[in-house]
This record gives sequence, structure tokens and C-alpha cells, in this order.
Amino acid sequence: MTSASTTAISATPSKRAPKSGAPTLGEAERERLDSAVDALQTGARTWSALTVAQRVTLLRAVRTSVAATAEDWATTAAASKGLDARHPLRGEEWLSGPYSVLGALDAYIETLSRLAKGANPLDGITLDRAPGGRTRVHAFPLTGIDSFLLSGFTGEVWLEPGVTPGAARASAGLAQRTPTESGGVGLVLGAGNVTSIPVLDVLYELLAHNRTALLKVNPTQDALVPVYKRALAPLIEPGFLRIVRGGPEVGAHLTAHPGLVHVHITGSAATFDTIVWGPSKGTGAAATTRRRRENRPQLKKPITAELGGVSPIIVVPGAWTDADLTYQAEHIATMRLQNCGHNCIAGQVVIMSSDWDQADAFRAALRRAYANAPERPIWYPGSSSRMELATDAYPDALVLGDRLLVEIDADDDPKALETTEYFAPVLGVVTLPGTGQQFLDAAVTHANDKLQGTLGANLLIDPATEKSLGAGFERAIAALRYGSIAINSWTAFAFITPTLTWGAFPGGTIGDVGSGIGIVHNALLLDRVERSVLRGPFRPFPRSLPIANGGGRFTILPKPPWFVSSRTGATVSEGLTRYRVDGRIAGLVKTLTKALRA
Repeated sequence: MTSASTTAISATPSKRAPKSGAPTLGEAERERLDSAVDALQTGARTWSALTVAQRVTLLRAVRTSVAATAEDWATTAAASKGLDARHPLRGEEWLSGPYSVLGALDAYIETLSRLAKGANPLDGITLDRAPGGRTRVHAFPLTGIDSFLLSGFTGEVWLEPGVTPGAARASAGLAQRTPTESGGVGLVLGAGNVTSIPVLDVLYELLAHNRTALLKVNPTQDALVPVYKRALAPLIEPGFLRIVRGGPEVGAHLTAHPGLVHVHITGSAATFDTIVWGPSKGTGAAATTRRRRENRPQLKKPITAELGGVSPIIVVPGAWTDADLTYQAEHIATMRLQNCGHNCIAGQVVIMSSDWDQADAFRAALRRAYANAPERPIWYPGSSSRMELATDAYPDALVLGDRLLVEIDADDDPKALETTEYFAPVLGVVTLPGTGQQFLDAAVTHANDKLQGTLGANLLIDPATEKSLGAGFERAIAALRYGSIAINSWTAFAFITPTLTWGAFPGGTIGDVGSGIGIVHNALLLDRVERSVLRGPFRPFPRSLPIANGGGRFTILPKPPWFVSSRTGATVSEGLTRYRVDGRIAGLVKTLTKALRA
């Protein structure tokens, strides 16, 4: 989920002298890494000897240890990003850290428990058809508590065209259907921006592929390593996981290690290309160019990746109230400014209608929401230089505190905004003509053809307009070529929903990787996934009540705790995580009371 990963650069054959210009590794460090790989190969044999029921027991132990570290995890992560105990946005680290991992563990435990009993992971789950003959799995909510707390939100996994419901059921479970078939040992090059990502990627290696995992932590997450080791001790002790630190030289050694059969990276396309093909600058650049031309990658093993992109926020014109304008402007500000914009799915380009009679009012609301969000440090390495790139490209952009708002007009070239993932607090607005279906279809085409990447797309539409479009709305969603689509929500919600999937739209290759290859999360362990579609309420409580909502979705949530403008977001996020930990109803009631004051 990072854009500027420093996890690994040019691969160097293990146990050989490094090539000229490649990063070097000391002998003691080399032996330490090789020893970790050897331990994981032994662990892979042990893992393949475990029954699925035994794996359920192990996952429950991991859940217990993650729960025990939750507070330390969240506070360490917040401090590493410059957020003290009183900062209003510290709740982000509860939700994007231990909350996400606990939810994933619960979902995996349910899936494996069903398999252990001889049942199917999709038993009791609705499957129907999406546009284009696709099978659609209604993957969220699946529990009563999620239906209550997150009322109004639903999630679907759309499978590739041609996959029938019967085929979906037959393949659900992936490697857990054949637990004795070892997948070997994989390398996970961890993300540097969101603390749950490395852990979720490790879990997917184990459960979707039967691979034990060597996790190389991004240097930005070094402070979390002691927490990770305590939280994941039940996986480390039997040799199913090893965690290492280090810079490019460590990544170079590991990506080429003969004992590792697969690489998964969350990072940037530039880092991906360096791993696969070699350095694009310096003494090795000529050899890299030749390898590309001859289609001879230097990486000799399979690789999957999640690499980010430029995410659109399509605003479909309608008749909005003043409260709608304010709320959705704050929604967009959240999509850009959560984690200071250091997210692969931070919304970057707002696509609006130039013919919308409320366009000026919405622009004004967006400026206010963007300017009024709490200030926080720009902490991710390299972000300041990318802010300068945006300033150079758009010298007339609005400077609102520590953030930029680029409003493209007739004299501006939107190309830089639409093709550069700034990974920083830079938000742009572009306009297209039309209203209704004409605008929506044009916006979908613009997002598909002009914006870099295919990871996540967001779309805001009021209930009356959505109803008026009918089947045309669903056809437009099907036409969006993105791996995650959020309607009246943000794709980050899909990211932390474990039974949905995460990854680029299918089609990336090592030669043209785009936003990545493959998926993760996917706690139902579904095969041949195309995308996930999340749907949320256009209006919060109490405006979600039927009389005021015009046929829209009802939700008990007022302003969601992940909004950067939520006054109680920090305490509510912590409270929801603690409820995940212990299930105490008294604590949940207290948390919900605070949520009503958001």
C-alpha cells in the first residue's frame, strides 16, 4: 500500500560475490538471513503436517497474542508517525493496525473451522449474478455484530467472467483444501505506511498458499518489530514466520535467495521493476534495458504485488442538501488526508460535473473541509519532494496549511495530477460535462483511461439519482476497471473488511505491472477474483432515517470514526478495537455513546 517503498533493490545471487554496483551484505548478516530461511523450510514441513483443525487452534493463539499487544501496537504506531496521545487522529492507528488484524483472524478462523468440519466456506452466503454474467459473492456483513455496528454497509466479491456459482463453491478454500501440499517458503516485503499490511500479507501467504513466510519489515516500521514479534509469537516459535529488518542490501539478498520460492511486495512500481529487471540508474542500467528488451527478468521466481495508483472520486451530480454537501466534502477530505495521504488508496482526483448546478457550492464545501482537517506531520520519506513536484506542476494550487488543493481549469494540464501518485496531501479536482448517465459514463471512461493504476475507485451518488439511473448505474460499476470500488464509502473500508479482497484489477504483468499482480486479504479464500464492490449509506444517522433519506440506506453511524473531522474518532476507534479484543457489551455501549457525539 506504499508508494515509495525502500524494501528491496537489485537482486544479488545468494552466497556469491555481489555484482558491481549492487548493495553489499556482511557475512554475519548473510548467515543470519540464510539461517532464517533454513528455519522456515523446516517450518514449512511442519505446517504441511498440521490438520486444518490444528491450524484453527493456532490462529486462535495468534488472536490472543495480537489482542494482548493491541494497545502497545496502536500507541507505538501513532508515535512513529508523530501523533501523541492527545492527537485527534491517533485513532487511525487502532483501526488500521490491531483492529484490522483481529478482524482478519476472526474471519480466517471461521473459514478454516468450516473446512475442518467438512463444510464449505460459502455455506449460508448468498451468491447471485452481477452484470456481464459474473458470479457475485455477498461477502459482507456475515455476522450479526457487523450488521448492527456497520448497518448500511454491504460488500460483494465479483468473480471473473465465466466462473459459475458451482465453480466458486468448489474452489473456495484455496490451499486449505489440500493442506498437506506445501507451498514452500515465501518472502514478504512489508509496506512502510500502514502497520497491519505486513501481518495481513503474512497470513495470506500461510492460508491461501500454504507458504511459510520471511517478513522483511520496511525501515519505516522498525519501531513495530518488537510488537510484531510478540503479537505473532505463536507463528514464530514453530518456524512458520521469521521477521527481519534491513535496507536495500537485505532485500537484494532475499529476493534472489534460492530457498525462497515466491516474492510478495507492497510498495511502488519503481521498486517492483528494480526487483524484477534490475536498477534503472547507475552502472546496471544498460543491462536492465537489455533484459527488458529481451524479456529476461533477473528475478527467477514468481512475484505478486500491490503497488498503488491514482484513485478517482467520482461525484455524480444530484439534488443535495447543504448537509449532504458538507458531509460528502468531509468524506473526500478523509479519503485524501487519512494517514496524511500516505496511502495507496488515498483519493487523489475528484471528478465532477461542470454542468452540476451545485458545483460551486460543493467546491466551497470541499475547500472548507480540506482546510479545516486537523494538522499532522508529513512523515513518510520522500513525501516533501513529491509535494514540491505538485507545487512545480501547479503553482496556482491552493495552499491550505500543510496541504495542496489543485483545481484544474481550462488553462491547466491535468496530466501530472492524473498520472503521478503523490502519496502526500495533494488533492485535485477535474470537471467533465454532462449530468446523469451521460456524466457517469464519461467519468468512468476518464478514470479508466486517464488515471494511473487500477487499485481503488470511489463514487458518491445520492439515492434518488442512483434510483433514476437504474440498470445503467450497475453497468457503469461493471465498466470501472478497478480492483476495489466503493460506492458512498471509501475503499479503505474494503481494505479492513477481511472477507472482501484487495488488489489491482486483473491484467498486470511483470512487464507492465500497473497497480500490481494478485490479491490479498480474501478471508473466504475465493479463487479467480476480479474485484470487490463496497456500498455504503449516502447520509449518516439521523439523516439516514427513512423520512429524511429519500430511499437511501439506513445506518446507525453518525459521522464515521474514520472521518478526519470526527470529534470522537480517536476514542471510538480505540473502543471498537477493544470490543474486538474482549467482546464486552458495556464497553461497546460506552463507545457507541461517544460515537453519537462525533
